[in-house]
Amino acid sequence: MTTTLLSDIGLLVTNEPALGAGPTGELTDAALLIADGTVAWSGAAVDAASAIAELGLGPLSAVQRLSAGGACVIPGFVDSHSHLVFGGDRAAEFEARMGGRTYEAGGIRSTVAATRAASDEELRARLAGFIAELHAQGTTTVEIKSGYGLSVEAEERLVRLAAEVTDEVTFLGAHVVPAEYASRENGADEYVELVTGEMLAACAPHAKWVDVFCETGAFTVAQSRRVLQAGIAAGLAPRVHASQLGPGDGVRLAVELGAASVDHCTYLSDEDVAALAASSTVATLLPGVEFSTRQPYPSGRRLIDAGVTVAIACDTNPGSSFTSSMPFCIAVAVRDMGMTPAEALWAATAGGAAALRRTDVGRLSAGARADLVQLRTPSYVHLAYRPGVPLVERVWKDGVRVA
Repeated sequence: MTTTLLSDIGLLVTNEPALGAGPTGELTDAALLIADGTVAWSGAAVDAASAIAELGLGPLSAVQRLSAGGACVIPGFVDSHSHLVFGGDRAAEFEARMGGRTYEAGGIRSTVAATRAASDEELRARLAGFIAELHAQGTTTVEIKSGYGLSVEAEERLVRLAAEVTDEVTFLGAHVVPAEYASRENGADEYVELVTGEMLAACAPHAKWVDVFCETGAFTVAQSRRVLQAGIAAGLAPRVHASQLGPGDGVRLAVELGAASVDHCTYLSDEDVAALAASSTVATLLPGVEFSTRQPYPSGRRLIDAGVTVAIACDTNPGSSFTSSMPFCIAVAVRDMGMTPAEALWAATAGGAAALRRTDVGRLSAGARADLVQLRTPSYVHLAYRPGVPLVERVWKDGVRVA
């Protein structure tokens, strides 16, 4: 068994209140022990030698030693909402939107065409590039959705490729109604029939989650309910896209069906907020979307003050949020969504873990995966204080350095 001691940590964020100060469980002058890919212990540096002995991790002389040089160490980011398997881009659409054109859900269909035209090798290579981007910016756990195939064969391909790089795969066949169905009189309902039947059967073996875009221009509440209930019956757990483009009933549908997360939450009623606060459903906010679409930012402050569990995710996709940078999203959440730096960091780590119903990531305490990030700064506050600056120094996933 290989044991590593990371010491000289100026500020360690554990996300375990019992271990340190505040909800983020912060420790100064700290150290962390890694054994077989997991965190064996975290605490005050002066207690490290006794912890090694008490845990039976071998002689002190055999322990590999690393120094954080007084820097801040945080849990690896948990990005609980992404769309990383796609072809092409939509730079021209972004340019037009910056010139005043309104964002609409239908733009997804252009990415569907490009994705269908791409080979497995092209999609796999691009996916590997995105994973490297994520690691370089401190993200160690990522959820990946399908949704840019919208045919049985293409959707099965996307979830299969996503499953090669993550356990957190989401079947999103109900992203929008594809062009070949949109022109039919009852095309949307016919497409939902395909999604809940043959497509679901092909995709479920590769997926953990089922999702639906419950929104004007995508799927109605009734159609969304059919999709989610079919996914649940097939053994997939529900997630929901809702209230991105305007108010609606998607949030309350998510709560009713026990969804792990409802994502976007740009337009929320008081009833939506109350329903979320009384549930275990996480509100996942996607700051890159509002930055890219110029829609109003949702209020993280409103949700947190109401007692809602909040996550932050990047929503990496070519149409509405082509960023893979969690530090950027944290900076926007602090600047424009009313969140403190500590709240934004928690949302990007422990909050993301909650949105994936995970307890083994998003924290740095005994038993968690050794997914951690060493910053080039003495405090995580610099993630918002110095936006756009590459502040990630070293990244470990399961105890192995990946960046």
